[in-house]
Amino acid sequence: MTPNNQYVYVSNAKSNTISRYLLDGEMGKLIPLGDTKAGDNVMPLSISPTQSHLYASIRSEPFRVLTYHIDSATGDLEQVGEAMLPTSMANIDMDKTGRFLFAASYGGHVVSVSPIDENGVVTKSAQQVLNAGRNAHAIHASPDNRFVFSSSLGDDQIMQYRFDDKSGQLTPNSPAFIKTGIHSGPRHFVFSKDGKYVYVLGELSGTVTTFVYDSSSGLLTLKDVSEGVLAEELGLENGVPPSKNASNDLPKIWTADMHLSVDGRFLYVSERTKSIITTLSIDQTTGLPSYLNMTSVEQQPRGFAISKDGRFMVVSGENDANLGLYHINEKTGELMKIEEVPTGEGANWVEIVSF
Repeated sequence: MTPNNQYVYVSNAKSNTISRYLLDGEMGKLIPLGDTKAGDNVMPLSISPTQSHLYASIRSEPFRVLTYHIDSATGDLEQVGEAMLPTSMANIDMDKTGRFLFAASYGGHVVSVSPIDENGVVTKSAQQVLNAGRNAHAIHASPDNRFVFSSSLGDDQIMQYRFDDKSGQLTPNSPAFIKTGIHSGPRHFVFSKDGKYVYVLGELSGTVTTFVYDSSSGLLTLKDVSEGVLAEELGLENGVPPSKNASNDLPKIWTADMHLSVDGRFLYVSERTKSIITTLSIDQTTGLPSYLNMTSVEQQPRGFAISKDGRFMVVSGENDANLGLYHINEKTGELMKIEEVPTGEGANWVEIVSF
């Protein structure tokens, strides 16, 4: 595989598969490589720090995580492990050493830590389960691996933990959480490229809350709140996702995924009600994001990912039969669709690896 080529993996919750693609950077094309069987309602994916393994969370009983070995020559996936999870997990990630798997449960209101063996395989059940506020949604380690944070969508707060990367033990920091805006519904979050800030996406508000990260204490401090989705312009209101059974519901903001550009200059947010991705510019002096523009994308974009070279974005839509490939203008951050290819039903999570 040449440096211009990367592999793309997409979980299809309704097809119960993980679709595989070759991203040809020179041609600007996505080449389907086939589908790998997973499990009913396969959703969150995560890649090991070495990019040698892919982990997939199964959100139907029995709740579990599957470990796949990635063939660097072909992109093929070989299942090499399976381990039980405490409940249905909305997000999984690893610590920076690749020795522990974190998981956050929206319905179970907990986070967990599972050991990963020397071969990169999750083989045992969770060694620790902690209450994490209502509707835990995402969990990630700090850049230095000394602290861990998780979002509590139902309680409008970010949980703060100390992390021992030798034992894998999480310990609540003091204070144990910091609040976001009321009814913001904190969902996904990312660290800035320099590690000084944490950007938190409000699923119900469409806002991006910027926190200052103190690497010595592992605590967050509120800096500012920015508009990530232009609610008034789009005719959207803050609130819960629109009911599928009520015809008189006003359209509500319903954001999903968020990613930082490779160079750290732009922040991208997906919004499912209007099926768009918004582009925000990050001020390199203050670290604060500000709205730039929006792009229409696949129907109900739950997940997307940016290629390792920063040139492309791959977007999945839960209600779309196709996967979209977009070129990223590295100077302006603007997105331009260049191709679409078929994918499975209920496409949601996207991961990209390069070798």
